[in-house]
Amino acid sequence: MSEARAVAKYIRIAPRKVRQVVDLIRGKKVKEALAILKFTPKRASAAIEKVVKSAVANAEHNLEMDKDALFIAEAYVDQGPTLKRYNPRAMGRADLMRRRTSHITVVVREEEAAPGKGETDGKKKAGGRKKTAGEAKTAEKKDNVKTAGENEQVLNEKKKVTRRKKEG
Repeated sequence: MSEARAVAKYIRIAPRKVRQVVDLIRGKKVKEALAILKFTPKRASAAIEKVVKSAVANAEHNLEMDKDALFIAEAYVDQGPTLKRYNPRAMGRADLMRRRTSHITVVVREEEAAPGKGETDGKKKAGGRKKTAGEAKTAEKKDNVKTAGENEQVLNEKKKVTRRKKEG
């Protein structure tokens, strides 16, 4: 399975802030991810958008993938080097300011064909989609469960049989 990646290093935004935005786009189709980034009011969204576009361009140019079939398979943020700066404080003291940097990595892949997503047994769910094999088994179990009235009848019959055995 081929994949294309793009990395932006030494971005002057704290990794914690960038991760908030990256979490929004992970696993989404590229078009949807770019729309989300365009309307996200965070400074990191511009940097991430640039990396996503670069990954898509790498996929198209280097690996000849279809742009419309791409989705964001991986997106993560690593911490880069921390720049140390000093801030003056009262009575001649100095406080250390840490300016954190980030390394943003985005990996895009082409979507697989639909059969790999889940086995179906042909039965449709109420929502219109087919049931997976696991859902079909649970539906069969529910069908096999007796109603409360049927359960009472079975219990009454068992009681009668035990009474007869005791009397006889």
